[in-house]
Amino acid sequence: LIFGMDARETCPQIELACGDGVTALVLRHLEPLSEADARRLRDFAAQHAGVQWWLQPKGPDTVHLLDEGGPQLAYALPEFGITMPFRPTDFTQVNPHINRVLVARALRLLDVQPHERVIDWFCGLGNFTLPLATRAREVLGVEGSEALVARARQNFKQNGQNAQAGRPQAATSFVARNLFEMSAAQLVADGTADRWLVDPPREGAFALAMALAAIHQARHGSVLAVGEGEGTGNAPAPEPLPPGAEHWQPPRRIVYVSCNPATLGRDAGLLVHQAGYRCTAAGVVNMFPHTAHVESMAVFELDT
Repeated sequence: LIFGMDARETCPQIELACGDGVTALVLRHLEPLSEADARRLRDFAAQHAGVQWWLQPKGPDTVHLLDEGGPQLAYALPEFGITMPFRPTDFTQVNPHINRVLVARALRLLDVQPHERVIDWFCGLGNFTLPLATRAREVLGVEGSEALVARARQNFKQNGQNAQAGRPQAATSFVARNLFEMSAAQLVADGTADRWLVDPPREGAFALAMALAAIHQARHGSVLAVGEGEGTGNAPAPEPLPPGAEHWQPPRRIVYVSCNPATLGRDAGLLVHQAGYRCTAAGVVNMFPHTAHVESMAVFELDT
């Protein structure tokens, strides 16, 4: 196809995103496509069931459908009655079948009760948040990308979680925030949650774990041990509790989902040795078969 196009010299790449029944092909083109090339793309899509062309003339923000209409790019979480639309540039788990296993297992381990409040850190487009909204009284999804937060809100609205569960709109909310600059004060401002779901990128959730540890150490009058981002060495003195911390309580259970065992180990060390938790379960999910990568899960219980 590409070698037969007029623009073959100015199309450096094609990216692929797979949904349930739709395969999105994102064509990066450095020059405008001719009508003949657009027709070639349409003919290719007509000959291959489920193929959908997206064009990217410049940066990622310029990605758009060649032709509007047609089936929506989405994946399903049937155990929770959820369909998750997404754009091909959005972050989604690379293995949709194992993602269903991952979400179901995470929710079983978190064991959310109907009266509880849950925070989903690094929530993305709502992969865990929307299923959590079928179990909890209230869910807060926090994510660094404003675009993904907007997508999460749209997905939540489209799936009708509030109407389905008979809860008011405020029961589930999303906020955009840089979670790599998390502080104890911000943690307190977000309010007490009974349980946390943490699913960071490869960099991990060091700032979040540090904020949790800082509150724990301040309450116990201890010195928080910190180093050059690795949790070693000694700080000169514990930080004071932020305003309102006397009414704030740490989550009783945390389920941490990780695509990088190294940063999971680092953050687990903080949670166990400095934040008052114990690791009660851990395992892996084969998200990336035939590669050296693995998806890990760990459960942390507050040591009371």
